[in-house]
Amino acid sequence: MRRDLALGLLAAGAALLVSACSTLASSKWIGTWELNTAESKYSPGPAPRSQTVRFSVAGDSIMLTSDGVGADGTPTHTGYVSRFDGKDVPWDGNPDADIASPLKIDANNYDNIWKQTGKATMISRVTVSADGRTMTVVQKGTNENGEPVSVTAVYDRR
Repeated sequence: MRRDLALGLLAAGAALLVSACSTLASSKWIGTWELNTAESKYSPGPAPRSQTVRFSVAGDSIMLTSDGVGADGTPTHTGYVSRFDGKDVPWDGNPDADIASPLKIDANNYDNIWKQTGKATMISRVTVSADGRTMTVVQKGTNENGEPVSVTAVYDRR
């Protein structure tokens, strides 16, 4: 009887994991995105010279990595792993935040609250177009210097 209960619990856990993975995998932002600097608006500027963002399924989570070149020519690399459930996760390499709190809204949208030492610094809404070819990130908040920031970054699927 215990064995049957244990096997039943194991099967239920596996089903939940598969369900969580397929729910995240169905997110339209999964893939590689290239910043379209001509279509993007950064205030204060200037915009980065380039940026590539990758979303990939990692177990029951999504891994985000971002690589690029800043406006001053400095290479950048940031990343985090999250279940996109709104819970805080460490964000490596971001000068404006050490915590990300991404929350999946639906297959095309998620929100992300950036935090630095526990204080919210930026709120982002990420939206993938209906045709899946464009991702738009709208951000409002403050940068590492405390200056107000307003960004509309447009990415093309690669």
